[in-house]
Amino acid sequence: MGSVDRASEASPSRELGVAMPAGPLPSIGSPAGGPAPERPSARRVTWRSVAPSKWTCLVTGGAGFIGSHLAERLVQLGHHVRVTDDFSTGIRDNLVHLDGQLELLEGDLTDPGVCEQAVEQIDVVFHLAALASVPRSLTNPWATHDANVNATLHLIRASQAAGVRRLVYASSSSVYGDMPTLPKTESAEALPRSPYAAAKLAGEQYVLAYARGGLLNGVALRYFNVFGPRQNPHSPYAAVVPAFLKAALWCEPAMLFGDGGQTRDFTYVDDVVTANVLAASAPADLANGMVINIGGGRRTSLLALLQLIMQVTGREVKWERRPAREGDVRDSLASLDRAERILGYRPQVALDEGLKRTWNWLRSTV
Repeated sequence: MGSVDRASEASPSRELGVAMPAGPLPSIGSPAGGPAPERPSARRVTWRSVAPSKWTCLVTGGAGFIGSHLAERLVQLGHHVRVTDDFSTGIRDNLVHLDGQLELLEGDLTDPGVCEQAVEQIDVVFHLAALASVPRSLTNPWATHDANVNATLHLIRASQAAGVRRLVYASSSSVYGDMPTLPKTESAEALPRSPYAAAKLAGEQYVLAYARGGLLNGVALRYFNVFGPRQNPHSPYAAVVPAFLKAALWCEPAMLFGDGGQTRDFTYVDDVVTANVLAASAPADLANGMVINIGGGRRTSLLALLQLIMQVTGREVKWERRPAREGDVRDSLASLDRAERILGYRPQVALDEGLKRTWNWLRSTV
């Protein structure tokens, strides 16, 4: 992918392909006009809004479940896309259909040199690369910390030095822990219950500290239970939706950890992708330094999810109870007030529709 002449990309009427709030097109916060200023670590940078007709984007973890969907959307919108992934959990087949339409950089973001190469000539960084899973983090907390905290800080520093216009960070609803109040609001105290949740909170806070300190334009999105096509159902750390759908596909019993009454706010992947695009283009005076929930807007118990999966698939799914897993939270529901106010975000795909799409995808892979 060649470099982009950013000076020629000045059309604020460029359509982003997502539902936007009324009024002028929100835009990426970027340095004041003229050449990019020097960025020594102690210098404060002043940001304003500029709307290039196309972005040069970096999607970290772009071969993963959510990252590959985001890379696909950005390509469809006509942006220049670079993906970086070390393929420790990402899957090459997730990007096969985009061959020749994006740039792929294979590397580990815990290496500062990889980060510097990844952000070269980049406008917007979407940082989705992570070592996910609460159970895995309990088994190997150091690996979780290295991938989710150290790599994030390396990427932040490289982005600052390269003059990146905005960094959108993928955080997690797990940072709330078992806060009893529902829905969960961004102003509530974070009470992480696992090394994974603590690491995501640490990465998020690094992004926000740099943003609030005037060193980097950044926003953090707290995802709530994302599901959809390309989510790996075969991993021992598989999320509940692909695990239940796999059980339906192979007529196996579903493993139900706990009593099944615990609730989740399931969010279809297309809505999360839309939220990322909106976060990249929101006005700097509203979005910079903010943390924003991204959810589906509905609370569903695991037993109710099983019933819905049986309706969608037309198959009976038996289940086996297992003890509740360490680090899991009891209930989860996102407050979306801030997402709607700052981003104009509203979930568009209902849970049953998202399950139908995911089921059709899973059957097509057999």
